Amino acid sequence: MSNQGEERDTRATEAGSGHDGAGHDGAGHDDTGRRTQQAAADARLEAELNDDAPPITLTPNQAKRASSTARGMLIATGATIAVVLPVYFLNPTYTAETYRRDIDVATVARQAAGDAGYLPAAPGLPEDWSSNYARWVTGRSDGVDYWEVGFLTADTGFIQLTQTDDANPTWVAQRVGDAQVSGTRTIGGIEWQLLDAPDGDTVLTSEVDGSTVILNGEASLTEFDTMGGAVIEDVRQNAVEEAERLSSSDTDGS
Repeated sequence: MSNQGEERDTRATEAGSGHDGAGHDGAGHDDTGRRTQQAAADARLEAELNDDAPPITLTPNQAKRASSTARGMLIATGATIAVVLPVYFLNPTYTAETYRRDIDVATVARQAAGDAGYLPAAPGLPEDWSSNYARWVTGRSDGVDYWEVGFLTADTGFIQLTQTDDANPTWVAQRVGDAQVSGTRTIGGIEWQLLDAPDGDTVLTSEVDGSTVILNGEASLTEFDTMGGAVIEDVRQNAVEEAERLSSSDTDGS
């Protein structure tokens, strides 16, 4: 009885041992399969990363169209340059020297005197100053006619002289524009109102022997002093000469 029981226990033990061995062998096969699959995936990834993109090949028609487009762009660019360069060289950069003319202001002033009813100012200025325009402005809707002269200073500054004997507050306000009063300045023994314009220009206004005079432009205050003093001197001299002429006319008439 005991021998048979031991034999049964032995067979049971051996059977159990055999079952466990089979279980361990299955797990080993699963691990090996997973490692094989991972290695294959890594190999495919590496091959994709190392694989160069295939070259782009154009058909003959595509290559011809691309070449035609490039030639067209080059031709258009060349044509544009051919048009622009002559215009550029024929129109040089303008500087103060470009506008430096030598207008005989005194002669133009005498020509305007008949329309003005007085001899407009033609101030005597240093030789290195010049005038680029002088004109009598008439026929405006505001009814105010005036004398206007542009002067270029020795330091390439610019001052415009405006003179009239028919000014009114509205006309003066229009002439000075948005310039704001910043003070006063005494020139030639006369007090001038000093204004600063938003664009940086200086404006000076005053009454000189019955004429309203406005000086404006971009120049140093020293140059404005030079201009203002010369204008006062000329206006006064013209007034004296006009008085002498009228006196002479009265004497001749009597």
